[in-house]
Amino acid sequence: MNAPTTASPRDNTVSGFHPATRRWLGQAFAGPTDAQARAWPLIQAGRNTLVAAPTGSGKTLAAFLAALDGLVPEGERFPLPAETRVLYVSPLRALSNDIHRNLELPLAGIRRALLELGLPDVEITTAVRTGDTSAAQRERMKKVPPQVLVTTPESLYLLLTADGGRRMLETVRTVIVDEIHALAGSKRGAHLALSLERLEALCGRDLQRIGLSATQKPIERMARFLVGSDRDCATVDAGHIRDRDLALALPDSPLETVMSNEVWGEIYDQLETLIEQHRTTLIFVNTRRLAERAARYLAERLGEEAVTAHHGSLAKEHRLDAEQRLKAGSLRALIATASLELGIDIGDIDLVCQLGSPRSIAAFLQRVGRSGHALGKLPKGRLFPLSRDDLAECTALLHAANAGTLDAIGLPAAPRDVLAQQIVAEVAAREWDETALYQRYRRAAPYADLGREQFGEIARMVAEGYATKRGRRGAYLHRDAVNGKLRARRNARIAAATSGGVIPDQFDYDVVLSPEGISIGSVNEDFAFESLPGSIFQLGNRSYRILKVETARLFVEDAQGQPPNIPFWFGEAPGRSDELSDAVNDLRQRVNDALGDAGLAAARDLLQTEYGLDEGTARQLADYYAAGHAALGALPTKENIVFERFFDEAGDQHLVIHSPWGSRINRAWGVSLRKRFCRRFNFELQAAALEDSIVISLGAVHSFPMEEVAAYLKSETAAEVARQAVLNLPLFGNRWRWVATAALA
Repeated sequence: MNAPTTASPRDNTVSGFHPATRRWLGQAFAGPTDAQARAWPLIQAGRNTLVAAPTGSGKTLAAFLAALDGLVPEGERFPLPAETRVLYVSPLRALSNDIHRNLELPLAGIRRALLELGLPDVEITTAVRTGDTSAAQRERMKKVPPQVLVTTPESLYLLLTADGGRRMLETVRTVIVDEIHALAGSKRGAHLALSLERLEALCGRDLQRIGLSATQKPIERMARFLVGSDRDCATVDAGHIRDRDLALALPDSPLETVMSNEVWGEIYDQLETLIEQHRTTLIFVNTRRLAERAARYLAERLGEEAVTAHHGSLAKEHRLDAEQRLKAGSLRALIATASLELGIDIGDIDLVCQLGSPRSIAAFLQRVGRSGHALGKLPKGRLFPLSRDDLAECTALLHAANAGTLDAIGLPAAPRDVLAQQIVAEVAAREWDETALYQRYRRAAPYADLGREQFGEIARMVAEGYATKRGRRGAYLHRDAVNGKLRARRNARIAAATSGGVIPDQFDYDVVLSPEGISIGSVNEDFAFESLPGSIFQLGNRSYRILKVETARLFVEDAQGQPPNIPFWFGEAPGRSDELSDAVNDLRQRVNDALGDAGLAAARDLLQTEYGLDEGTARQLADYYAAGHAALGALPTKENIVFERFFDEAGDQHLVIHSPWGSRINRAWGVSLRKRFCRRFNFELQAAALEDSIVISLGAVHSFPMEEVAAYLKSETAAEVARQAVLNLPLFGNRWRWVATAALA
């Protein structure tokens, strides 16, 4: 890809618009925002454009208005044909519905301006195609396609795979990808990148691509993801930093390892006060379970009609009703998971509260940006730590956010399961030359380095399938190796349509209390598979230790009040980002230096002056760190990892590795060390990994020099040991099923 062009502001940014568009803009707005002023000339010139700007800066209008304006002159001469010209792709169904509603304002404004100017009326139609769209609406779209189609990545894939959808999409000229950061770093992003290449091949022309995001880093990588590996892309970087009112909110009682019911009551009391002080409040939590619990307790205080929950498991009607009630002001508070993190229009939000660290700087900024979601307004956010470690992480998060730090987004490296699915789906729609399809898919950024031989292996796999006791399965294509052609078998299209996408299906596991054999609840499948024997989690108001995982059942015993070391809903609870781990590490290092040089008073002063904590919060965090410093001799950092061994009341030995590298790295390190210990002592032991530590429970019979543990893993062999260790975990079978399902196996 050519180096992205950085746009600069222009004086007369709306001169290229149709007179009716200019008239409506002048009536509706005082003037263009910086992002709009810089983006409109580029988009009108037909260039691929990535717009990075803070929430509330008019990014969506910047993308849509230029595309809509291009249809007006054509509609003046002749009625616009019933064909789709503009395709808008968003990661959430709710966001798609919202954009459809917000398009009505500029479309009605332009038509009114045409009437005022005495010009012919131009009707531009819009429609939404998502999983929530009824069969009748889908049929209507096929017969009379809208000029503007709003959809999701998964629905776009299905449209590209069906004959009727392909006919509707073959006239597209402009593609807008909103909230691009929410897609780029996952397999959904790779899946969308291949769908965009399929769309361009279907249309037979270069499509104009416009990307939008408030939090993206590095912007050059996001531009490459948007347009692919060999296309030019202009970037409009209006920054992500804006003035914000951010602060911590703590209960009156000191934080502990686990929140008691009394302390939870204090937090709900604080939330009640904040809600009553503001017209509308949006409260984010990390799990659906906490969303339901918080909604129940706040409803008891404020009334059932004033509070409700919003997450992906709720019915579409409930979600839409909650969004509209909040927008109308009849709902005082809405408790949500990531389902409302992106730019859905829910009206003017006065305050955003976050319960517990969101584990990501960008996610926190995105969520707080839901308040003051308009130009000139001040976003306001309150962050509620839920434990002492959470207090440290939240302190580091606010400091990093105020310093302008963002989480970097990495593109997945050519996921093969996604490639297999998209090969079958595209060949099901039409015959392809294998080399031509390879060259087309290589233009997608995640597949830029894909080798021809690797592509051929995947094509051979979906053509030959695999042998089972009941015969061959998974053979969807005819592969003519002599002439290099790929043709679909009869089962290809239905397989691609019914198993499309990469969002895995997940199930619940029964939690069985041993030795009684009583079922005490259920947990998410992802939680069950990623848990290790010995891990402690909270279910209801009690903590339980995991004994073993079997098919559809998780066996546990009472943990006798020990604090949980893994989140309840593991599949939803996010791991800490690398950048936030760096911020936590920097906080620890600075406090460690202060404690070593000048003592506790210096550490408190540092937290007040450099990190903006009030006196009580600074004292609480400094005392917590000072206790750790006294017990370990230093605060663990990435450069100074501390090994600690202790014995519990039963005489069992435990090894704690204090490592602030974050759970992603600590999990890999933990399972690898567990495998080494098992080999050395010929004993199946228990292990758990957290954001700041690894805990290995060894029992009472094993003895070893502490120095020896550091040498159990070598940098040259660590990756291979981790691979072998993962093969023995239930997690491997779970992920294997996900990958096989995505690959249509």
